[in-house]
Amino acid sequence: MGKPTGFMEYNRQTAEAVAPKERIKNFNEFHTPLSKEEQQKQGARCMACGVPFCQAGMEIMGMTSGCPLHNLVPEWNDLVYTGNWEQAYNRLKKTNNFPEFTSRVCPALCEAACTCGHYGDSVSVKENEYGIIENAYEQGYAAAKPPKVRTGKKVAVIGSGPAGLAAADQLNKRGHSVTVYERDDRLGGLLMYGIPNMKLEKQVIDRKINVMKEEGIEFITGVNVGKDIKAAKLLKDYDRVILACGAKNPRDIKAPGRDAKGIYFAVDFLSATTKSLLDSDLKDNKYISAKGKKVVIIGGGDTGNDCVGTSIRHGAASVVQLEMMPKAPDTRAENNPWPEWPKVCKTDYGQEEAIAVFGNDPRIYQTTVKEFLKDKNGNLSGLVTVKLESKKDEKTGRMMMVEVPGSESKMEADMVLIAAGFLGTEKYIADAFGVKLNERTNVETAKEQYETNVKNVFTAGDMHRGQSLVVWAIHEGREVAREVDASLMGYTNLSA
Repeated sequence: MGKPTGFMEYNRQTAEAVAPKERIKNFNEFHTPLSKEEQQKQGARCMACGVPFCQAGMEIMGMTSGCPLHNLVPEWNDLVYTGNWEQAYNRLKKTNNFPEFTSRVCPALCEAACTCGHYGDSVSVKENEYGIIENAYEQGYAAAKPPKVRTGKKVAVIGSGPAGLAAADQLNKRGHSVTVYERDDRLGGLLMYGIPNMKLEKQVIDRKINVMKEEGIEFITGVNVGKDIKAAKLLKDYDRVILACGAKNPRDIKAPGRDAKGIYFAVDFLSATTKSLLDSDLKDNKYISAKGKKVVIIGGGDTGNDCVGTSIRHGAASVVQLEMMPKAPDTRAENNPWPEWPKVCKTDYGQEEAIAVFGNDPRIYQTTVKEFLKDKNGNLSGLVTVKLESKKDEKTGRMMMVEVPGSESKMEADMVLIAAGFLGTEKYIADAFGVKLNERTNVETAKEQYETNVKNVFTAGDMHRGQSLVVWAIHEGREVAREVDASLMGYTNLSA
């Protein structure tokens, strides 16, 4: 695949980013795509390796190595190199319903497992994926292709995030009639209100939704299943129901002073900003503003980073990000060899912007909040933080982060954003359908299966596996579609 000597002749190139101080002036995506000619050179770098770990999607040491969708990466890299863009699109779409999303927001598990990256720089797989899908829209390859035959079977999908959309897309292609219910006013779930515009502009979601509508999928917004409509009615009206409602129970920080005014969950902060941005370009002031605030973000993951970037765009006076875990090494440790996922320190876009604006990395490692401080009016005025260290729990043998005695210190803050992850399924929707939850509060199914304890009710995505990546949600949506299709038809010809 690719050019036999391409990885030696061409250096890795990726889309150029707008300078941090310039891009924070708006909420737009900020990368300039490569030209077609340069993209073809990047496709040429694919090494024709004997075992393409990039598409493996297997677990090594508890971490995913390669693409969970098993994207045919070497094939479409070669097709990009030879300029066969339409066939590259066809091969990409065979395994991935939404490359317009993954090419923007996926952390590129494929690139981390690329053989070319073992001793040098990996192939720019994400850039090639972006080039393929955007060219497909430009040239008309990505236009609607409605199914020619309908089965007469009806499926309801609850939730329009990546899992629900993938399931709907697959089942519609099979010829089933699919209706997607979404409680928000816009479609996309996590994609719409959980991921900021600068990572995924919302017209990209609308563009794909419009194609899906043309292909015959019905979308109903503003309906909260389990509250606005009874589960029993859906089970009566549809042959099968798929629950793809996400894992939107935010993990809280239980510390004295938690009732102080000025403490918010990251998901509420980010979603309110996006909705106000789309509704009025932030002119309606119906969002949680960080302007002029001393912001502290609790959580060092992707959501925490998104809070950093969003706070800076609001005009925050300062931004600090607290991370419980130690700083990861800058390069792979000896006990973390390729093709394992590289456990290395990543400075993301929000942190880059904080460095440019405030002159320092916002992250403070091995630190958490011990107390929230309030003024006489109950407003947040500061924090008491404490340092953490790793110690083995004598009962379980597991390594735990524990407080360092006497390491407390005070920190100024008048806004706190809690980005500490999610706990699982929202209980009301599980109760409405009577589905069982496991010990992690995810919907319970048999291993690697998607049917719940309730007949004709299936589940997929974060609601099933817990908080995870968009690419895993798409994988689950495709897998649940196969299981639903087989239950309806007695067999399935949907691809994995």
